[in-house]
Amino acid sequence: MTQRGPAEFTPPPECPVFEPSWEEFADPFAFIDKIRPIAEKTGICKVRPPPDWQPPFACDVDRLHFTPRIQRLNELEAQTRVKLNFLDQIAKFWELQGCTLKIPHVERKILDLYQLNRLVAEEGGFDLVCRERRWTKIAMTMGFAPGKAVGSHLRAHYERVLYPYHLFHSGTNLLCLQKALVDDVNDRDKEYKPHDLLQRQNIHVQPCDMSAPARRAKRMKTEVNVNTRTHTPLKCLYMNKCICMCVLEREVPIQVKQEPVEIKEINPEPEKSTLRYKKNIPPPPVDLYVCLMCGTGNDEDRLLLCDGCDDSYHTFCLIPPLGDVPKGDWRCPKCLAQECTKPQEAFGFEQACRDYSLKSFGEMADSFKSDYFNMPVHMVPTELVEKEFWRLVGTIEEDVTVEYGADIASKEFGSGFPINGGKFKVAPHDEKYLQCGWNLNNMAMMTPSVLTHVTADICGMTLPWLYVGMCFSSFCWHIEDHWSYSINYLHWGEPKTWYGAPGFAAEQLEAVMKKLAPELFESQPDLLHQLVTIMNPNTLMAHGVPIYRTNQCAGEFVITFPRSYHSGFNQGFNFAEAVNFCTVDWMPLGRQCVEHYRLLNRYCVFSHDEMVCNMAMKADRLDVVLASAVQKDMRLMIKGERELRDKVCKMGVVQCELFKYDLLADDERQCVKCRTTCYLSALTCPCRPGVQVCPHHAHDLCSCPVSNYTLNYRFTLDDLYPMMNAVRQRAESYDEWAARVTEVMEAKLDKKRNVTVFRALLEESDEKSFPENDLLRQLRLVTQDAEKCSSVAQQLLNGKRQTRYRTGGGNSPNQLTVEEMRSFVRQLYNLPCSLTQAPLLKELLNSIEDFQQHSEKLLSDEVSADSVSEIESLLEEDSQFDVFLPELPLLRERLEQTRWLAGVQQAEDPVSNPCGLSLDCMCRLIDRGVGLTPHPSTERTMARLQELLTISEEMEEKAQALLKARWGHSMLTQVDGVPAYLPNCLLLQDTVNRAKEWLQEAEDLQVGGQTPVLSSLSDMVLRAHAIPVRLEPLDQLEVLVSEVQAWKESAAKTFLIKNSPFTLLEVLCPRWEVGSSLKKKKMRKMKGECMSSGKKKLVKLDSMSDVERALSDSKDSASAMFTLAEVRLKEQESLCSLRAANESKLLPTADCAALKVCVCQKPPMGAMLQCELCRDAFHSVCVRGPSDPLDPEAWLCPLCLRSTKPSLAKIQTLLSSLQRIRVRLPVGDALRYMIERTGSWQRRARGVIDSYDHSLASQDCRGASTTQSHRTTGHKRKCIYVYVYWVQCDCCNRWFHMICVGVSAELAAEEDYMCVTCSTTNAGRRK
Repeated sequence: MTQRGPAEFTPPPECPVFEPSWEEFADPFAFIDKIRPIAEKTGICKVRPPPDWQPPFACDVDRLHFTPRIQRLNELEAQTRVKLNFLDQIAKFWELQGCTLKIPHVERKILDLYQLNRLVAEEGGFDLVCRERRWTKIAMTMGFAPGKAVGSHLRAHYERVLYPYHLFHSGTNLLCLQKALVDDVNDRDKEYKPHDLLQRQNIHVQPCDMSAPARRAKRMKTEVNVNTRTHTPLKCLYMNKCICMCVLEREVPIQVKQEPVEIKEINPEPEKSTLRYKKNIPPPPVDLYVCLMCGTGNDEDRLLLCDGCDDSYHTFCLIPPLGDVPKGDWRCPKCLAQECTKPQEAFGFEQACRDYSLKSFGEMADSFKSDYFNMPVHMVPTELVEKEFWRLVGTIEEDVTVEYGADIASKEFGSGFPINGGKFKVAPHDEKYLQCGWNLNNMAMMTPSVLTHVTADICGMTLPWLYVGMCFSSFCWHIEDHWSYSINYLHWGEPKTWYGAPGFAAEQLEAVMKKLAPELFESQPDLLHQLVTIMNPNTLMAHGVPIYRTNQCAGEFVITFPRSYHSGFNQGFNFAEAVNFCTVDWMPLGRQCVEHYRLLNRYCVFSHDEMVCNMAMKADRLDVVLASAVQKDMRLMIKGERELRDKVCKMGVVQCELFKYDLLADDERQCVKCRTTCYLSALTCPCRPGVQVCPHHAHDLCSCPVSNYTLNYRFTLDDLYPMMNAVRQRAESYDEWAARVTEVMEAKLDKKRNVTVFRALLEESDEKSFPENDLLRQLRLVTQDAEKCSSVAQQLLNGKRQTRYRTGGGNSPNQLTVEEMRSFVRQLYNLPCSLTQAPLLKELLNSIEDFQQHSEKLLSDEVSADSVSEIESLLEEDSQFDVFLPELPLLRERLEQTRWLAGVQQAEDPVSNPCGLSLDCMCRLIDRGVGLTPHPSTERTMARLQELLTISEEMEEKAQALLKARWGHSMLTQVDGVPAYLPNCLLLQDTVNRAKEWLQEAEDLQVGGQTPVLSSLSDMVLRAHAIPVRLEPLDQLEVLVSEVQAWKESAAKTFLIKNSPFTLLEVLCPRWEVGSSLKKKKMRKMKGECMSSGKKKLVKLDSMSDVERALSDSKDSASAMFTLAEVRLKEQESLCSLRAANESKLLPTADCAALKVCVCQKPPMGAMLQCELCRDAFHSVCVRGPSDPLDPEAWLCPLCLRSTKPSLAKIQTLLSSLQRIRVRLPVGDALRYMIERTGSWQRRARGVIDSYDHSLASQDCRGASTTQSHRTTGHKRKCIYVYVYWVQCDCCNRWFHMICVGVSAELAAEEDYMCVTCSTTNAGRRK
């Protein structure tokens, strides 16, 4: 680590920039007054004129010749100049001893001797630092890394270069010091004793030799040998107040301002090699020359003769000792003290030797900048120039010199603005700029400027000054004369960079600069008034001084305000113009400035008292505001003058004389003590003609008796009072108004007036045409603020807005925050006027604060679903506040959280949602929860829902897979315990339940002992197909149903005629529909009888579907047979009625045409056929007759011929196959009933045949089986079949072959049997 270099420059904040409109730009003073409350806070501001405002450049370029100032940049900066002054003193100290100074290097950096000297002094001096070993601390303070023995190097360099200088300045007698060092040789701290100095130091004195000329690009070069243990010769090259820190010399020597010392080469002379003698004086006797240190004349070859006083010293007696006779002049310690204690001359700029024209200066400036930055001038960034400028002013290693054409009188060469009567010919379209207020030739002397009352032309103040700048040329920290305003206009060229401090920070800036560079102010107390000292803005800002900056471009104004320090530099070649002006508000500051100048003994540019008296003598023409300001200023002036004159009178001055000081030039009437321009009075004495003092310094005039003094006065006090009264009368109405304004503006608490009073005062100012001034602006501003505050307060009270809660969120850009609301309430109470809305708004603010406290408490509690209503009520309460509340977003987030938790709680509530959470509900809740602000409560619930959703989805997928796979019913128990309402799981559960019910029903069919009905089996098969479960009995049922279907198809083929419109059941069942009209009447009659008798209601058998339903619903075959018997009775009745009706149609009748027979329902005609069953007649052409007319078989009509009439054996075989299937079906019951009817008819037919002795005799039935009989075995009964199984009717106890009546052995064993005869008889009785 090496010494820290200067930090990179950080630009200060920008000052305000104003862009007036044409209306505002028309009156410059009104505009400046308008922006003053803002701009004076920064000290400087920039004004950009309207774009079309472009005045012509009117300066006479050919005549403009000037001699610029020379500025060496590192001499401008205060702290750098202090370092240079210190190095000058060190260099002079060694130079006067015939030695040159060579600045040592430490860690490859040039050692900062000034900082080292200051730190050692702060630590208590060289001896104390050595005793307490603080060199390492000093090294670290200087920025060196510890642990590299840098402290010992610093000690050696200090002891070699600086310690002799401090010994010299301490006033220690060198001889006594030498003796003391000798006496203390055995002391404990002997290494620090002077007599050991020769061994401890590394200073080597040698003749001054000249090095080769070098370029002035760097003031210092790197020292090659930094070994402090070797004796390095010290060389001092003094050039331009800077010490060259390497073996480097200028080609042209430059004298030092404080003590001109010409650096020249001294050729060594043979006679001076052993002893130096005074020139042109013959050498005295040798015994006259003795060493003043040791008092002996020994070692004459080592005696040195002082070139100042001829005293002689041994080279080895000097401190530090000299190893050889120095070349050039040598001074003894006494003469050295005289030279080094001479006071320094005041620092100032030198004038260049060359006279420039504007063109030649521009060429030089552009060449310098392009060469320095090695790029075209227009391409160099302003930021780079700014940082490089502050780097250069802060370094002592580089010496950059620039030139600045400053303070060029416009009166001599012409202003940059056109003026009336000037040599510049103004074009017609540019004549408007001649009288423009922003023309700097006009501004200072316009009516609003009080400088119009200064009689003399002041160049640079009332007359503009011109400035021609180049890159790095600068103007140092200063305030304007008399603390006035200034305005600067950049006509053309590269920008000018400005830095400014507000007027209230002027004393702070002065204090900081005096603190950081006290040496400069000791010799020049008014240093800041000389415009020769600058200080880095970052340094000032680090000490709390507010600094602002701006870049002034061509065509822009920069305005500085009273007592505002400002400085800056030019970015390149440019041309600017500046002038001062003073407005009414400056008047108090102007008088304060004169008092400040008196303390600094600084001359005034003009007499402030004279200007005030000039204005008072023209009181009737003064502006009322200016008259008021003049009256106040005169009151102070007269009061002070009266006190001073009383003081002079008390001193004993008795002579008075009227003297018109305004007839003298300012430099002829200055106070000899404070240089104040005298006007009202002054003291003179005959002993000093042309010399006067102001009454403040009456004792500093001369030593004569006071009675000799004469008090010269311009006005008597009696003259001044009428002048002040005239001004007061002029300003009386304004003062009265101003007093009332001041009263209401300064009223406190309950004495505040209503805003209407302020409006009335404004109206009064308009009526009396008071000019614009600070008080009026303040009154207008307060009134406007009060009205705005009143409007805003009323809006806040009325709540005139669409609330965020109702409009979906988002705060209005015009809404106030709570802190702004508090500030606004404070502003209401801080207003000079009272507003009725203030207490109401305070109450509203209290409500808002209560709302915030309630909200904070609620937000700090745990999230709960029970707090929904509380949060909603809070949000509803917020709708009354037109204030941005930061708790609102948090409350809305909390409301969403609580609503979501309430939704989850409601979804999980078994009362409100008995089905439980569904997948969709869980997904919706999770989706809503994802958008919520994270909170532990919601995150826990989200985690639980997510886990439940994952489990549910897995169960759903598993259930769906099971449903698709039609798993065995042994896996059904795996779906128990599903923790949610899941569609697939519910479907699976329902499937499980249906499968269980179906299996139970199938099991009941197997173990119940009853023959199942086909409809039940078909329904079970259909239901089994709808159940997504593999059911083991289903295969058997499907086989059974398929066998039944096959049997039905076989029966249909057996019975049904091709293309028959009848179903198999219609063919096999009795024909109940025969004679339907008659049947309906009888059925209605039977229903009425049944209902009147209160007997059991019969089954409705009005259609084939009723019959089929009755057969399917019958529990056993007996019930089915009973149902079919009822249908048989209906058939008999209907058929009998039909036969009778048809036969009656064939009886002879008178009108045969009315008869309707046959299927065509036409009268009988031609050959007719008669059906044996229904006895109806049919046309032979309408129906098909018998193929053989002689065939004895009976002919049936198409309506009666329903089947193919298969043989009984075939039918019995068909019935036997159905009995093997063991399934009951309506068709099977009808077939069985038909077989029983056939058997019964055969028996009856057999009986009829037997009764009429037909040839067929009855035979006893033989071949009865003796092994398998129902109720008896081994018996033979009469039947047409032989050796068959028998069954006995449970009613008539008659025996029948099982095959003849269609009963199986299992059915005969399980159910009661009733023959057809008994069934018909019982049915008839019941009917």
